[in-house]
Amino acid sequence: MGGPALRPLVVLGATGSIGGQTIDVAKRLDIPIAAIAAAHASPELVALAESLPDADVYVVHRGDEAERLERLAGSRLHFGSGSVTEVAATPDTTVVNGIVGFAGLSPSLAALYAGNRLALANKESLVAGGSLIKHALADGGGELVPIDSEHSAIWQCLRGEESASIRRIVLTASGGPFRGRPLASLDEVTVDEALDHPTWDMGPRITIDSATLMNKAFEVIEAHHLFGVDYGAIDVVVHPQSVVHSMVEFVDGVVKAEIGFPDMHKPIQYAITEPARAAVDSPPFDLAGQSLTFERFDLDETPCLRLGYEAGRAGGTAPAVLNAADEIAVAAFLEGRIRFTEIATVVADVLDLHDVHEPGSVDDVADVDEWARAEAERDIASRRA
Repeated sequence: MGGPALRPLVVLGATGSIGGQTIDVAKRLDIPIAAIAAAHASPELVALAESLPDADVYVVHRGDEAERLERLAGSRLHFGSGSVTEVAATPDTTVVNGIVGFAGLSPSLAALYAGNRLALANKESLVAGGSLIKHALADGGGELVPIDSEHSAIWQCLRGEESASIRRIVLTASGGPFRGRPLASLDEVTVDEALDHPTWDMGPRITIDSATLMNKAFEVIEAHHLFGVDYGAIDVVVHPQSVVHSMVEFVDGVVKAEIGFPDMHKPIQYAITEPARAAVDSPPFDLAGQSLTFERFDLDETPCLRLGYEAGRAGGTAPAVLNAADEIAVAAFLEGRIRFTEIATVVADVLDLHDVHEPGSVDDVADVDEWARAEAERDIASRRA
């Protein structure tokens, strides 16, 4: 994953958390932003377009602020369903994909086929479209680097190392709000309890995925694709302090870890500047007084994590089904239609119904995604019939 000199940035999902922090990093390091993209013409996008007068603006849906955005951005503004995928193919750029959801897959592929560096925060690109991403990397000559803090940690630990020297990858997890509680005690968990994450302030779906450990299931699948490591060599441990962001153990028994205070600006910055490190004015990390603890997971007590390993090993379209069914099940929990513990049950039921095959295109993955969502809705409806 060696990198080119710094290039202008294309920021996809510019109004989201990753997009906003990317723009912070770019301004601090004086990196030009060539374009920003978002799903809707929102007040937040208008504010960004005003603060970035040299950036083109790409929007999928017109939204309530379309006319205001048109007056402000003029010829810099581009609307359309394919506009975000189009801008991802802007040559000689670093594309930061902070899009949430399946919509992020096509822009990821476009960036890689254009030979760009893709700094990836969109999990669906690898979870749902891992094999397609591999083909795009091979055919387009682009570069894939992770933004997620755990995968960034692994990437940094692997610098200068041969892939054959990896014994295992160890992903860390905070454990979420229900760490230490037996699965049987979680039937009556409320939405507010599940949204009370001990470390990170995130959107509703990813916060619930953190509570069920499905987010870690997705990270296991992503790690397999990013680093070419078999699932049997990817472990997950509970680390409540969220200071050790992940580790790699090598064949000689040496373990490397990347540590620091939780702050997404750091992995975003490294994804943009690697192989260099840009100096920033930040307080030194003080190990004195830090208490670092680790605990094993019991896969019988964390069914979503177990399903992630099973779907990853099944390969093909199974991870896409995992992701789509989970999204529907999480939404149903947030709406009060199913219990917290039924999220895993719904996902397992849909996976059991699916005939796994190798996708040949984005349309193939989209068809599977649509099927899994419909099956999940049917499963949820049947529980309340």
